[in-house]
Amino acid sequence: MSLLPRAFFARPAASVARELIGATMLVDGVGGIIVETEAYDHEDPASHSYAGPTRRNAAMFGPPGHAYVYRSYGLHWCLNVVCGAQPLGAAVLIRALQPVAGIDVMQHRRGQTVPALLCSGPGRLTQALGVTGAHDGLPLDAAPFSLLAGRPDGAVVSGPRIGITRGVETLWRFGLAGSPFLSRRFASIP
Repeated sequence: MSLLPRAFFARPAASVARELIGATMLVDGVGGIIVETEAYDHEDPASHSYAGPTRRNAAMFGPPGHAYVYRSYGLHWCLNVVCGAQPLGAAVLIRALQPVAGIDVMQHRRGQTVPALLCSGPGRLTQALGVTGAHDGLPLDAAPFSLLAGRPDGAVVSGPRIGITRGVETLWRFGLAGSPFLSRRFASIP
């Protein structure tokens, strides 16, 4: 597997979010296969960048291929990858991974042994990978990160994003169909 180049991220958030499904994300060698993402861009009322740059979201307006890490509700860190054209402010939230590397480290950090509960949700994922605010703005193609190209081993599905009240009609949540590692199952489409 090869590292994803920064040019991969210099595209619309929804395209990056869909194509990250199946890629492998590691932080200091701990991580797994991305199975769920959400896209956000500057024209999206649910995005942190919608109202413009702030101290909190500054990394979103930086170069593509860097991390944007923030606290959600003051409780959990959330890991995003900056994408799109700089300085518009777009990012992809990494919602869930299928654990494959450093599982013992993840179990220790999470106090959890059930594989499906290690990285299923943004807060669980960052706790398992040891991601904190210190990672905000760091490039994803250099240590401690490794973001490796990969393909999903099944269909990629989309649906409404989770935990938002604005922009709910935008179907920018992407996931690996049927994965037991998703943060939440996708609704069946008739």
